[in-house]
Amino acid sequence: MTEMKELLKKLAEVHGVSGYEDEVREIVEVEIKQYVDEIKTDRLGNLIATKHGDKPSVMIAAHLDEIGLMVKHIEDKGFIWFSTIGGWFDQTLLNQRVILHADPNPKGKGSGKEKERVKVYGVIGSKPPHKMKKEEREKVVKSEDMFIDVGARSKEEVRQMGISIGTQITIDRHFVSLKNETVTCKAFDNRSGVAIMIEALKRANTKFEVHAVGTVQEEVGLKGARTSAFELNPDVAIAIDTDIAGGHPGIEKKDTTVEMELGPVITVSDAAGRGIITPPSVLKWLKETASQHNIEYQLSVSEGGTTDATAIHLTRSGIPTGVVGVPTRYIHSPVELLSLKDLDKCAELIARTVERVGDYF
Repeated sequence: MTEMKELLKKLAEVHGVSGYEDEVREIVEVEIKQYVDEIKTDRLGNLIATKHGDKPSVMIAAHLDEIGLMVKHIEDKGFIWFSTIGGWFDQTLLNQRVILHADPNPKGKGSGKEKERVKVYGVIGSKPPHKMKKEEREKVVKSEDMFIDVGARSKEEVRQMGISIGTQITIDRHFVSLKNETVTCKAFDNRSGVAIMIEALKRANTKFEVHAVGTVQEEVGLKGARTSAFELNPDVAIAIDTDIAGGHPGIEKKDTTVEMELGPVITVSDAAGRGIITPPSVLKWLKETASQHNIEYQLSVSEGGTTDATAIHLTRSGIPTGVVGVPTRYIHSPVELLSLKDLDKCAELIARTVERVGDYF
């Protein structure tokens, strides 16, 4: 479990807003190459790692991107206004420290590749409470009213730092351990799924063809899953993602029965059926594999949120697809939290499921 913890730390601490997943993809390629026969990056940016074998073929998808921000306007005095990328709850952004991924060659010299970008630190500022009227203190601040301060005195200084319209912005957070083998960081949605995919491929001893895909732009429309599934056309697929864990104040059992430390989550339906309704054949495959290998699991029916599985199962003439999730608290925030025990069990379930795909499809 120590190795998996270090892998998760490495993945969660790197930065990759939707559309800018390069840094994450490079790590995944290094970590996964010894367990596959072929690796390529498609034109949209999906990392496709294939282990050749017999039919049926199975696609494992885990999205690389994280929610973030993007520069949309720079004031004359150097304050920066931004647009959100992905689903933020605005209150979690206020007064955060952020990283602006700046161009090291603001005058246009050099390649300006993502891996060469430099980190510029800033803060999302707000009016101090001392200067707020009573009605202002009681009002929720919207992201459209927030700004970033990088310490610059002018728009020109900001530009000289390599920051321009379209510069990507991420939260500045580090991975830390908490009690009872729990950990917290930004971007567990979905670097935890990526870690599970890599570990499962490491553990699986299968004769069947496996496509492990690090998909891009999931948080802004499941885009990479759609294009990669179309190209691969697998016989069956599994998306790995986080699943909303309750068991804490504010969430009742009627909202979700999923909790941390109770094992992998197998999705029956999400987004009130507008996302995926998992085919019975896929549910049987996942549930029976878990039972045979004594892997404790949970079932989930939810009204909100969906995963890459929604795009994959609607590709071509339809691809049977399921979802395995790791229970995670406080998703889409800078302080996501999960149990390493659940992470390990998710990897075990994916590995054993891949080995048994020929018995079901």
